[in-house]
Amino acid sequence: MCGICGKIFIDPRVQVEAEVVHRMTQTLAHRGPEAEGFHVRGAVGLGHRRLKIIDVASGQQPMYNEDGSLVVVFNGEIYNYLALRRELLAKGHRFQTNSDTEVLLHGYEEWGRHLLPKLRGMFAFALWDERAQQLFLGRDQVGIKPLHYYWDGRQFLFASEIKALLQDASVARTIDPHALDDYLTYLYIPAPKTIFANIRKLRPGHGLLVSAAGLEEFEYWDLDFSPQNGKSEAELAADIQEALRESVAAQLMSEVPLGAFLSGGIDSSAVVGLMGRLLEQPVNTAAIGFAESAFDELPYARLVAEKYRTNAHEQIVRAEAAKILDTLAWHFDEPFADSSMVPTYYVSQVARERVTVCLSGDGGDENFAGYRRYRFDVLENRLRHFMPQGMRAPFFSALGKIYPKADWLPQIFRAKTLFTNLALTPERGYFHTMSWFHPAMKQQCYRPALQRALQDYDPYSVMEAHFRRTEGWDPLSRIQYVDVKTYLVDDILTKVDRASMAHALEVRVPLLDHLFMEHIAHIPAHYKLRNGEGKYIFKRALLDIVPQGILRRPKMGFSIPLAQWLRTDLRAVFEERVFARDAFVAEWLAVGTIKRWWQQHQRGTRDYAQHLWALLMLESWGRRFAA
Repeated sequence: MCGICGKIFIDPRVQVEAEVVHRMTQTLAHRGPEAEGFHVRGAVGLGHRRLKIIDVASGQQPMYNEDGSLVVVFNGEIYNYLALRRELLAKGHRFQTNSDTEVLLHGYEEWGRHLLPKLRGMFAFALWDERAQQLFLGRDQVGIKPLHYYWDGRQFLFASEIKALLQDASVARTIDPHALDDYLTYLYIPAPKTIFANIRKLRPGHGLLVSAAGLEEFEYWDLDFSPQNGKSEAELAADIQEALRESVAAQLMSEVPLGAFLSGGIDSSAVVGLMGRLLEQPVNTAAIGFAESAFDELPYARLVAEKYRTNAHEQIVRAEAAKILDTLAWHFDEPFADSSMVPTYYVSQVARERVTVCLSGDGGDENFAGYRRYRFDVLENRLRHFMPQGMRAPFFSALGKIYPKADWLPQIFRAKTLFTNLALTPERGYFHTMSWFHPAMKQQCYRPALQRALQDYDPYSVMEAHFRRTEGWDPLSRIQYVDVKTYLVDDILTKVDRASMAHALEVRVPLLDHLFMEHIAHIPAHYKLRNGEGKYIFKRALLDIVPQGILRRPKMGFSIPLAQWLRTDLRAVFEERVFARDAFVAEWLAVGTIKRWWQQHQRGTRDYAQHLWALLMLESWGRRFAA
C-alpha cells in the first residue's frame, strides 16, 4: 500500500514547484513509510510513498516505461497482474521488474483507457503520457482505494488524501455548504463532493483524463443486480463458497507477513476460515473487545480462533476515544462520524504489531443483505401495497407524530423510522432511514446563513441519482445498489482505509472483489433475505466453515458504547471544544440548540449519541483543517 500525489500545469512552459510536490509527498509518509520517490520535470510533478508488499527489491516508484515517455504512481494491488503480464508478454512487451505496477505501464501502451476494466484489485493511480501531454487517472471498481483532485483550469493536483492537496497554498480551504449538509445528513460526505468546494473525489469505477482540453471523466464499471435464476439453493451455496475461496486465494499474494481481522461476526469468520484452509501456517488474527460486555465480541472471535488454531492477538479497548480525536481528525481529512472508526483504528494498531497486510470481512452486509434496515425496508414496501400514497401519507404522518407514545403497538411498528417511512415513497423512505439530522433538527440548529446557502439543495439528490439507475429491480436490490454507491464507499471503505493507513497497514477485502460482487448481485433477492433472516444463502454456504454459534448469533456490528462515553470520558472534551467561544461549529450551527441536546443526553431523557459525536468530530476536524 502506498500514497500518491502530483501536480501538473496545463501550460507546458510553466515549471512545477519541486518543493510543493515534496511537501505533498511527505504528508503521506504514514501510508508508505519505507521509501519515497519523485518525478519532477517541466510542468509535471509526481510523488510516491511506498509500503513494500510485492517485488520488494525492484518495485520503486515513480516507474517508467522503456523510453521514459510514460511514468506512473500507483497505490494498491492488482491481483491479476501475473495473468495480464503473460498476456502482454505474448504481445511483445518486455518487463524490467516483477511488480504489478509495471503492468499498468505496458497495459496502457497496449489498451489505453481500456486498461481499467481489465484490472482486478484495489487501486488508485496516475499515469503521465508525455507524448499525448495527458494525465490518466483511475480508481478501482468499488472504491477501496481513495483518490482526490483539485482543478482550476490552469493546474491539476491529485492525492490519496486531501491533506496533501492542502500543502499547495493556491488550493483554497473554502467550505462547501452542500457537503456540510451531506455530512450532517449521512455522517460522511458522499462522492464526488468533499468538504472543500474546489476539491473532488474520483468516483469508484471511473477514470479521468486531464489535458489542455480539460477534464474527461468516464465510467468503466457498474454493478448489475438483475437476477439470474436456474440454480438450486444447494448449487448457489456451493458456488458462493467456491467464489469466495477463489477471491481469498487471489488476495493472499504477499512478500511480507499477512493476517486477518477477526471480529466474531460471520463475514470475518468466513475469511479467516478460508485462509486457514488455504495457508500452510496458522493465520495471524487481530481482534479487539470492550470492557462493556454488551459491545464485546471477543468470545465469538475466540470460537473461530480456536477452530482454526490461529495466532490470535487481542486488545481490550477502554474509553480512550478522547486520546485519539485529533489523530482521527488528521487521518480522515474531512468530517467523518462513523464511530466504528475508533475500534477500526485500534484493531489496525494491534494487527500492525505483527503483520503488514490484513484481510477483512467488509462487504458481507452489502452483498448478502445483512443490515437490519434491509429487513425493515422490505417490510415497509409490502405494507405500502395495501394503501395508496394519497391515503398513506396523511395517515402515517399522523402516526409518526405521536411516536414514541404508540408503545401499545407490536414491536415491529415501533421501529425508529417506520411510520415516517410509510408516509413516503420507497426511495424517500430509505433516504429517511439513512439520515441522522432530519429536517426538524436542521431547522433548529442551522444558522440563518447556512439555511440560505442550502435554500435550493436537497441531500436526497445524492441517493436519487443512484436510484434512477435501478428502475425495474426488486426493492431489496435497489437499496443494496444505493448502499454500494454511497455508504459502502464513503463510509465503510473510507473508515478502513484511513484507520489502517494510519498504521501503515494494508487491508484487503475479498468480499468486495468486483468479480465476486458481480456473481452475488445476480442471485435472486429472496435467497439473501428470507423470512426476515439476512444473509440466508451466505450462511448456507458457510455451514462447514464458520462455527454454528456464530452463524446463529444476532448481528452486533462493530460499534462502541458511545452514549455512555459521551456522559463520562468524552464529556469534558466535548464541552471544552464544541462550547468554546471560538468553536468552528458556531460559525454554522446554533450552539444554544446543541447545548439543549447535550443536556438532554446527559440527563438520559434523549439519546443524541450519534448526533453529538458528529458535532464533536466536526469541531475536531475544523480546528485542524478549516483555518
